[in-house]
Amino acid sequence: MPLINHKELETYLQNRGDDPFFSVYLVYGEEMLTKGVFDALLNALIPASERSINYEPLDGTHENIHEVINRVNTFSLLPGTKVIALRESKVFYARQDKDQLLDNAKKAFEEDNIKKAAGHLLNLMGIFNLSFEDIDKPGRKKNLGTRNASGTDDLWLDEIIAYCRQHDMTVPVARDDCRILQRAVEKGFPKHNHLIITTDTVDKRRGLFKTISGKGMVVDCSVPKGARRADQIVQESVLVEKMNSILADGNKTMDQATYLALYEMTGFDLRTFCQNLEKLVSWVGDRNEITIEDVTSVLQRTKQDPIYELTNALADRSLDSALFFLDSLLSSGIHPLQVLTALINQVRKLLLAKGFINSPQGMDWQSACPYAYFQKQIIPAIVEYDRNLMDQLDTWQTMLNAEAISQKTGSPQKGKKTKSKRTTDLFIAKNPKNPYPIYLLLKKSDGFSQDKLISAFDVLEEADKKLKTSSQPPKLVLETVILNICKR
Repeated sequence: MPLINHKELETYLQNRGDDPFFSVYLVYGEEMLTKGVFDALLNALIPASERSINYEPLDGTHENIHEVINRVNTFSLLPGTKVIALRESKVFYARQDKDQLLDNAKKAFEEDNIKKAAGHLLNLMGIFNLSFEDIDKPGRKKNLGTRNASGTDDLWLDEIIAYCRQHDMTVPVARDDCRILQRAVEKGFPKHNHLIITTDTVDKRRGLFKTISGKGMVVDCSVPKGARRADQIVQESVLVEKMNSILADGNKTMDQATYLALYEMTGFDLRTFCQNLEKLVSWVGDRNEITIEDVTSVLQRTKQDPIYELTNALADRSLDSALFFLDSLLSSGIHPLQVLTALINQVRKLLLAKGFINSPQGMDWQSACPYAYFQKQIIPAIVEYDRNLMDQLDTWQTMLNAEAISQKTGSPQKGKKTKSKRTTDLFIAKNPKNPYPIYLLLKKSDGFSQDKLISAFDVLEEADKKLKTSSQPPKLVLETVILNICKR
């Protein structure tokens, strides 16, 4: 089965020899990776000098499968290879992909490509047999669900709908494009005519995927989106590969801490990550090294993480932002106890940081200290503070063990020296090699007194009881927590 990973494409092209190219290629997965694979395939299939006539790119957002098939089956005016490209195809989309289509529409709108956004929305409406009246305000929540379709943040949807109506755009008739294209691939295309399909998602159970993988080639550019360690390792390898390529082209360098700070700004958003890195390459000019100060000076955080946004707003004591993100999280269906747990964890981190600041090891800390000074002076002090805390906890555990043995036997006993395995949550520097988040945590902790953070736990404990035992609205309970912690 010709199904390869995107990293294997170069080897395939180099070792192909005299073997003919496949009549159809399916490239799916991460947008930036599919673009790179598509460009490599196109360069191998048809030289740039021949593309004015023998290359026809089609927009998958507004695709007409019958037109695509007709073009692939039409012989070229000039002899040689002919390539039809169906970019960003939606042929694999089905009813379960509603949220993905909505996300694509919103992303295109935010990139000021309202025509593309309209195409995504119309495709969704065609799949679900919806009219514009069905997705207007009164029926939006029912027909599109609450995600991206309710509240005050769906004005982008109103603008797309207005654009569609203004340009007399119609909803496509629901049809099984997947099956139509599958039959065409099974029948085959004229010799030297090739179809390249790119898409962000596929359903491997569908007949079209199995047919293409049997008669053509499938190139997998997907990257797992989960938060498991295995998924994060794959994500990081992709980011590092792109980073090394961009840095090499610009003759620049970047250390691990700076990479982590950049990642913290973007998360796994490959396009934004690459754009930000290219921006940094231009920003530093003739200087070879990109520093963490460049990252914080030039870039803005775009990482989409609502829980992070809420806890970050709480740590900043930004009442309006914290209430906004609380409403957003609860509207998206997150359980109130999950929100409360996130708030507890944030206050606990702030209190741990405050404990260090008030300790002898924290005497050199100043909120205005430069990051380079923090790395050199403060991080070693935090590591020492964590080590002393662990030693103290081990001593207490030994004493508790001795007391337990004494009560059991009736005679004094020496407890066996043990090392605590349950106290990693009490460490400030769990990963000293990634100091930037610790730097931010200490800065935010300076916005609270120690008494304020201790009293916050009373508020959180009371909220926990109310959420579990009372009939008080969870949103009101959590709002009260935020008000108490954020007030100055």
